[in-house]
Order: sequence, then C-alpha cells, then structure tokens
Amino acid sequence: MTTPNPAGETVHLLTASDIRALASRLGIRPTKTLGQNFVTDGGTVRRIVRTAGVTPSDTVLEVGPGLGSLTLGLLETGARVIAVEIDPTLARALPGTVAEHAPVAAQRLTVVTADAMQVTELPAVPTRLVANLPYNVAVPVLLHLLERFESLTEVLVMVQAEVADRLVAGPGSRTYGIPSAKAAWYAAATRAGSIGRTVFWPVPNVDSALVRMVRRDPPAVAVSRVATFACIDAAFSQRRKTLRSALSGWAGSATLAEQTLREAGVDPRTRGERLDIAQFAAVAAARGAVREAER
Repeated sequence: MTTPNPAGETVHLLTASDIRALASRLGIRPTKTLGQNFVTDGGTVRRIVRTAGVTPSDTVLEVGPGLGSLTLGLLETGARVIAVEIDPTLARALPGTVAEHAPVAAQRLTVVTADAMQVTELPAVPTRLVANLPYNVAVPVLLHLLERFESLTEVLVMVQAEVADRLVAGPGSRTYGIPSAKAAWYAAATRAGSIGRTVFWPVPNVDSALVRMVRRDPPAVAVSRVATFACIDAAFSQRRKTLRSALSGWAGSATLAEQTLREAGVDPRTRGERLDIAQFAAVAAARGAVREAER
C-alpha cells in the first residue's frame, strides 16, 4: 500500500506478506512473553494514525514498533518518530525497513533500544505517544511514560479491550479500579474505537481497542502523586470493604482512617470504587493533616 505523504514523499506500508517475509529473514517468531502481535493491515495502520491526529510538526513516541507497520504509518504524516524497542534484533532492523519502504522519511526516525519501563530520557522532546502496546505491560508502561514525559499532551494506544475498559472507566463502574484512577491523574481517557483480531499476525485470542488520552492538570490539592497513588493502591487492595477498613493499614488504624476520610469530606462507609481522582487526592492530603494534628 503506497501513498505520498504531505511532503510528497512516497511511503510503502507493510503488507501481510511483507511482514511474514521480514520476520522470516530476521528469524523472528512472535512471542507471548513480549506481547508481540504485528499489525498486517495498512488500512488499520492509517486509521490509527488518523485517529491519533498526528501532524508534521509532531515528535511521536512509539513503544514496541516491532517490524515497523505503525512506524511507517506515523512517518507517512511527516512527523518525527522516536521508536523504543526492547528486542535488539527488531531495533537493529527497523532503520533498514524504513529506508527501504520510506527512504526520504528515514532521517526522521530515531530508534532507542531499551525497555520502555526504564526509559527516563529521549533524544528529542515527544509531543504525542502513539503505540500498539504489548498487552502484558500496557498499563505500567503507559503510566511510566505519562509520569516521566510531561510533554506528552496526547496519547493514542492500542491495548487489550479489557484494559481499555479499565483505563476509561469512571467511578462507580464495574471496571473502575487502579488503572482508571491513576490514569485520571494525568489525563482524560476515552475509547476511540475497536480493532478486529484478524488484522494481527499472529492472531491474538483477545479483542483490542484504541484509547485516547488528553493531558490535563492533576487535582488542585497540595499533595504528591506518590502519596495519592499509595492511597489508591490501599483503597483497591480490599475492593469489597469500606474505605474505613481498606485504608486502616495505610492510615495507621481504622480510627485514623475514619478521621482522615471525614477530614477529606468522604463518608467512611464508601468503597474505593466510588471515589474520583480528586477525592483520592483529597484523602491523601487529609492523611497528612491528621498526622500533623496528632503531633
């Protein structure tokens, strides 16, 4: 599938046969351990890129580029791409693949061979994250990158449909939990479409979905992200219990938990699944106030 990009450069997206031939040449066998499922449909690639709203002025961070299907689609827009790939074989091969299928765009690609969870700096400032995230590490990778790179103003990731549901869920929802609350600290998340299984090789045994995230300011409370996240972890560690009980260990006792919750304006009989991120931040801040009052 060949088309000129906004600058008139010709970009040839990978076909299913291209991907299989490339994998064979590299001796690559997709593994569940690394969550490798390669997109084989150019139409799907362009849909993802279009939904992400990538422009020529963007510097896009892509995690897990694999054989380069989405990478080529991102470069087709005229944007610069920083691709973080943990697999050394795939990382070494990606520049050659881009040089072959989008020769003029090759100068706009930078490959970083690293575990995305360990990345703390990049060769350029990324403005967007667009990625087909490995199913097994999608949430921790996403949260790490949002925390580390404040320049990421918009995100579009393809994840397991179940993970997508958790990321976009609101308080009171059956799927609302730790991923939902922590993601909300950084951004507003919404579903941006579904992806069929047949566009992948190998075909996964789960459905996929797109999640869009738009950066926003954290809650306007004088409390740290670390303290708020600790409160969230404690609240959901015993999901069926009231917050008075679930937060007893975190607060120091059930009595202190109740005092903290009342200080934050939260009913101690409430369960964690009912609190939004602003309320969790208020509870975390109140814990400090209660401790200070005890001194």
